[in-house]
Amino acid sequence: MSPITATRALEEFCRRAASFPYLTVDTEFVGEGCYYPRLCLVQLAVAGDGPECAVAVDPLSPELSLEPLHRLFSDASVIKVFHAARQDLAIFFHEFGSLPEPVFDTQLAAMVCGYGQSIGYEALVNDIVGKQIDKSARLLDWERRPLPQKLLRYALDDVIHLRAVHLKLTERMRKLGRTQWIRDELNVLADPETYRSDPRNAWKKVKKLKNNGKYLAVLRELAAFREEYARSLNRPKNRILTDDALMHLADARPLNAAQLSGSRLLMSRAKRGELAEGIIRAIRVGVEVPRENWPRLQRKPDKPMNGAAFELMRVLLKVRSKELGVAEQVIATSDDLRRLASGDSDAKQMLGWRRDVFGNDALKIYEGRLAIAVNGQRLNLVEPKV
Repeated sequence: MSPITATRALEEFCRRAASFPYLTVDTEFVGEGCYYPRLCLVQLAVAGDGPECAVAVDPLSPELSLEPLHRLFSDASVIKVFHAARQDLAIFFHEFGSLPEPVFDTQLAAMVCGYGQSIGYEALVNDIVGKQIDKSARLLDWERRPLPQKLLRYALDDVIHLRAVHLKLTERMRKLGRTQWIRDELNVLADPETYRSDPRNAWKKVKKLKNNGKYLAVLRELAAFREEYARSLNRPKNRILTDDALMHLADARPLNAAQLSGSRLLMSRAKRGELAEGIIRAIRVGVEVPRENWPRLQRKPDKPMNGAAFELMRVLLKVRSKELGVAEQVIATSDDLRRLASGDSDAKQMLGWRRDVFGNDALKIYEGRLAIAVNGQRLNLVEPKV
């Protein structure tokens, strides 16, 4: 068993794969020590039992271009099947500048088939295929070359079993009439904007912010500089500047090298060279931002929660969860209920299938247009007479 290391072999597999209705996909990568995870292996499988139906592709090989895979990913006639697809898709978006299409995510499918909110792949394979996956190889060194046979077998097992999981869940969704339930989530996965991040918005992810306009203006520039600098070096952003260092700099606002050298919380390399120059430049830009352009923390005023509506929604959630055979958390969490019980019509439950099975009735409860009545051992929804 050997991985594909040459472009011609990948072209041959992709040519054959284009004649199949679906392709199962998985990746192995290293995320430590870099901004963008380093793709170390791509596993692919189509229907069939032969060894040629499941392959591992070595993107680290100097003799291999992933362009044939890029073309296959753009073939709309072949469904690309992942489990917990988001991280894999983010990696491919960085590699290719585009996303595979169309995409199917077995974790989303399992969610609406009664397996809970985020079931792991091992548990799903065990339940559907009856196989135990060896998890001991998961944290081993995927950059090692040559890859040991144990790692290759582990990697290929993921896409081999994913074929049966995909078919079983697709059929189950069809029988339950829930094929459209995951459409909204799949649309999010297929949207390039899901994987783009504007450095100008990076400041919003810094925790414990002060709601001070000038401070936030400087912090916005510093956070944007850190993001861009980390990307340029492919280094984790917190190894460039920690959040604590950003907040300290936004407070202290050193405007020259002498002032910066006395700043606490900075590693020595941040006090000299191009990193120091970038920090000072960002601070100078930030302090010159006019008051009218200062960023503000967007905090929605808290609406009072209707406690009675909240309790009735909890009852409704239990009923709907039991009727549908899905975990309550898949439909709504306690935080979601609090938002709905505060009249928040923008809550997650007002989107897609959740709106149909729960959100609309939950808001009717909040508005007093729906009540729950006990009829023996049954709970009935009734519209109060005005």
